[in-house]
Formats: sequence, C-alpha cells, structure tokens
Amino acid sequence: MDNKTEKSIMNRLRSEGCIFAEEETQLLTSEARSIEELMNMVKKRVSGLPLEYVLGFTTFCGLRIEVEQGVFIPRPRTEFLVQQATFLTRQFDIVLDLCCGTGAVGAAIATDHKRILLHSVDIDPVAVRCALRNLTKIGGHVYQGDLYDVLPHTLRSQVNIIVANAPYVPTDSVKLLPREARLYEPKVALDGGNDGLDLHRLVAQKAPQWLLPGGNLLIETSQMQGAKTMEVFVKAGLIAKIARDEELDATVVIGTKPG
Repeated sequence: MDNKTEKSIMNRLRSEGCIFAEEETQLLTSEARSIEELMNMVKKRVSGLPLEYVLGFTTFCGLRIEVEQGVFIPRPRTEFLVQQATFLTRQFDIVLDLCCGTGAVGAAIATDHKRILLHSVDIDPVAVRCALRNLTKIGGHVYQGDLYDVLPHTLRSQVNIIVANAPYVPTDSVKLLPREARLYEPKVALDGGNDGLDLHRLVAQKAPQWLLPGGNLLIETSQMQGAKTMEVFVKAGLIAKIARDEELDATVVIGTKPG
C-alpha cells in the first residue's frame, strides 16, 4: 500500500470523526487482502460501523477475539473482571461464563489456566456463533439459552468460578450510550432493566446452587451500582466485596459461597 493511499484513507476517516484515524488506517490496510477489499472496509467504517465489525475481530487481554456484526464488543474495562477471576482460579477448576457474548472473558481465563473446564452461555444466537469460534478450539463448551437453564445438571454444586459481564445499563440510560453502541450492538447485551440490575439478581440468586462451598461469583458492574450489586450478592447468601480499578474505570463485585 503506497503512502498516498494510506494518507487519503487517514484523512477520510479523520473527516468522518474517527479520533484514532492513523491507528485505524494501519489496522485496515494490514487486514485487507486487496485494494478492493480495503476500499470496501473503509466505506463501511465511514458509514459508522464499529471498527471491530469491519475488521471481524478485536483484541482483548492480548487475544485476537473474533466478532461479527450484532454481537457485543468486549471492552477494555472488562479485562479487570478477567484479572480478578484469574486470581481466584486454579488448574482443573470448573469455570462458568454467563452472558458470555464472544466468549472473550472465558477465553482469557482459559489462556492463563489452560486446564480449566470452561462452560459458556449466552441467550443470543449471534453471540453463541462467535463464542463457538473463539472457544471450541481451546476446548470450551458453549450453550445457547437463558443463564443456568441450559447447563448440564451434573454441574450443580461443582462450579468453582462463575463470571458474568451481564448488561447493567439502566433502561432509561441506554439512549445516553455512545452512538456506535446504541445503533449497532444488541440491546439485550446493554439493557439491564429499570435499575440496571435485573440480570445481576437472576445470576446471583441461583449462583449458590451451582457453586462449590468456597466458590466465587464475579460480576462486572458500574462504580455507581457497585454497592447495590453487593447487596444483591448478600441477599443471595454470598459473602461479598467490591474490587475497583480507577485507571480502567472498572468495578467488579466478588461473592463467595460460605464453606
């Protein structure tokens, strides 16, 4: 790709409001297999389609995670959820990833602990399709359905770690999200109900039925909702605490099933 073409693409992206036009240009030119494909990718990007959908992947915890249009795109802040879960995970643990989306969280945990037994669930067929591509190659099991309902009953009281990046945006606040999220990402992955905690309640309520004594539930939430999510955990019978990373603006509530 000649410099003139790259500069033209960069200027076009910048004129459409792409803040990281230079970095995006480098990514697009490195992934395109022909000038025709590159121009088509640029056209999609300037139309407003998120870069991750245009490329067909995103980077999460150093991993290349496949995505497709209509799936929730993993955020950098969710790497903190992975860090917290990784601290608590041991080899041969059974790890359950609920609302798994692309499967990025489970994939990242499994990369650090290669001998875990990973089970991932999402209700959205597009997410499940992506998760299968990202997790089957590392031995993960993927299920389509509503939270715990589709899991093998043999997992009851056997799970060491449950992680969930469940939607936690209050319904009235969805309209305040960035344009790319509002227009292109699935509402089911964003809308957490009136106070944003509908899924947190459902996940926490049944978690003790699936966790071993001493097992842990970890849920990403917002700083503003952290205390309320912790109350949900306590009501479910878990010993709860909040972990916070200011740099990532990330909040995770961690609950332990009493032993």
